[in-house]
Amino acid sequence: MITILDYKIGNVRSVEKAVDRAIQESGLRQQVTLSADPDLILSSDGVILPGVGAFGACITNLTTAGLAPIVHRVVEEDIPLLGICVGMQMLFEESEEMGNWKGLGLLPGRVRKFPDTLRIPQIGWNQLHIRRPDDPLLAGVADGAYAYFVHSYYCDPAEPEDILATTDYGFEYASMVRRGRIWGAQFHPEKSQQVGIRILRNFVALGAG
Repeated sequence: MITILDYKIGNVRSVEKAVDRAIQESGLRQQVTLSADPDLILSSDGVILPGVGAFGACITNLTTAGLAPIVHRVVEEDIPLLGICVGMQMLFEESEEMGNWKGLGLLPGRVRKFPDTLRIPQIGWNQLHIRRPDDPLLAGVADGAYAYFVHSYYCDPAEPEDILATTDYGFEYASMVRRGRIWGAQFHPEKSQQVGIRILRNFVALGAG
């Protein structure tokens, strides 16, 4: 079972549909569900933390729903965790979006705003420059593959070894991260066509393995 955390932020049905497609293409005997049930989450083979909109609203909703400590338990119990877009940003210690917000603190580093000299937000297709090609989440994903981005803030990891891939938007920033069984993607796999489906297939396989 792959569980997408349901904490009332935007429409995450597109993520659910993309994961379901990834499962069908993989041929694995998995299911995907959208849930806020701690018992179901902690019995999952993999957990996805989506994020849409502002960091403050997302972390507030996650905390209010009682799911912030559940995410920490997911990590403690070594269940694969994938943060998407603001979901990846929440993995870090804090964000400067519209003030200072504390994140989940699972990865050291800070979420920063793109320089005002750039067109903000970054919207559209951009490349993934893979730093760790042997990572199982990137199996079958070519260096330079395109993914779809929509964001005004970026993650600045404190530990360079946590960076899985970078993207150039005026400068190189971390567009994918990994620490242990925690992964993050700043882009939207569900909007990134075959590249995104491939990454989701790889994530499903992590849980099945």
